[in-house]
Amino acid sequence: MSNFNVPTREEVSENNQAIFDNLQKAVGFVPNIYAGMGHSKNALGSYLQFSGAASSLTKKEKEVVDLAVSQLNGCRYCQSAHTATAKMNGFTDDQIIELRKGGASWDNKINILAQTAQRIAATKGQIGAEALDAFHTAGYTKENLVDLIMAIGIITVTNLFHNVTEVPIDFPIAVEL
Repeated sequence: MSNFNVPTREEVSENNQAIFDNLQKAVGFVPNIYAGMGHSKNALGSYLQFSGAASSLTKKEKEVVDLAVSQLNGCRYCQSAHTATAKMNGFTDDQIIELRKGGASWDNKINILAQTAQRIAATKGQIGAEALDAFHTAGYTKENLVDLIMAIGIITVTNLFHNVTEVPIDFPIAVEL
């Protein structure tokens, strides 16, 4: 178990205090993963700007990426947080489990997105022409590909952060697969 503490509002920089206040208003609490990033004067703001940037992927599509990649990376925090947010975005419990496994039998386009996200993350981007063709044949564009790679980068940062720091999970714990 890590000794990486979750700082309180009083223990972070003035800039991060303002971010904590905004998170409190928007979400109702400051998730531990974000609070932990508050140890750095710059990382939390930079991460939130990066993760909140406009994307050609819908919120549901971003959840697909977050669930598939977090499962691959073994991040229990993100599996749990994104199970909760995926439910808010209309996915069922069974769909969420399937997405975490890298598929979506109920929708071919989402299935290809989940598979491609896991393949990119697992192979460090060496996915091959066949997988790339399948992604485009499913209806995704070059812009979607760029935004998919960005989304994988964003969730990978959070996955790595939690896997290293082991900040306590403050969402309902996702089922173990």
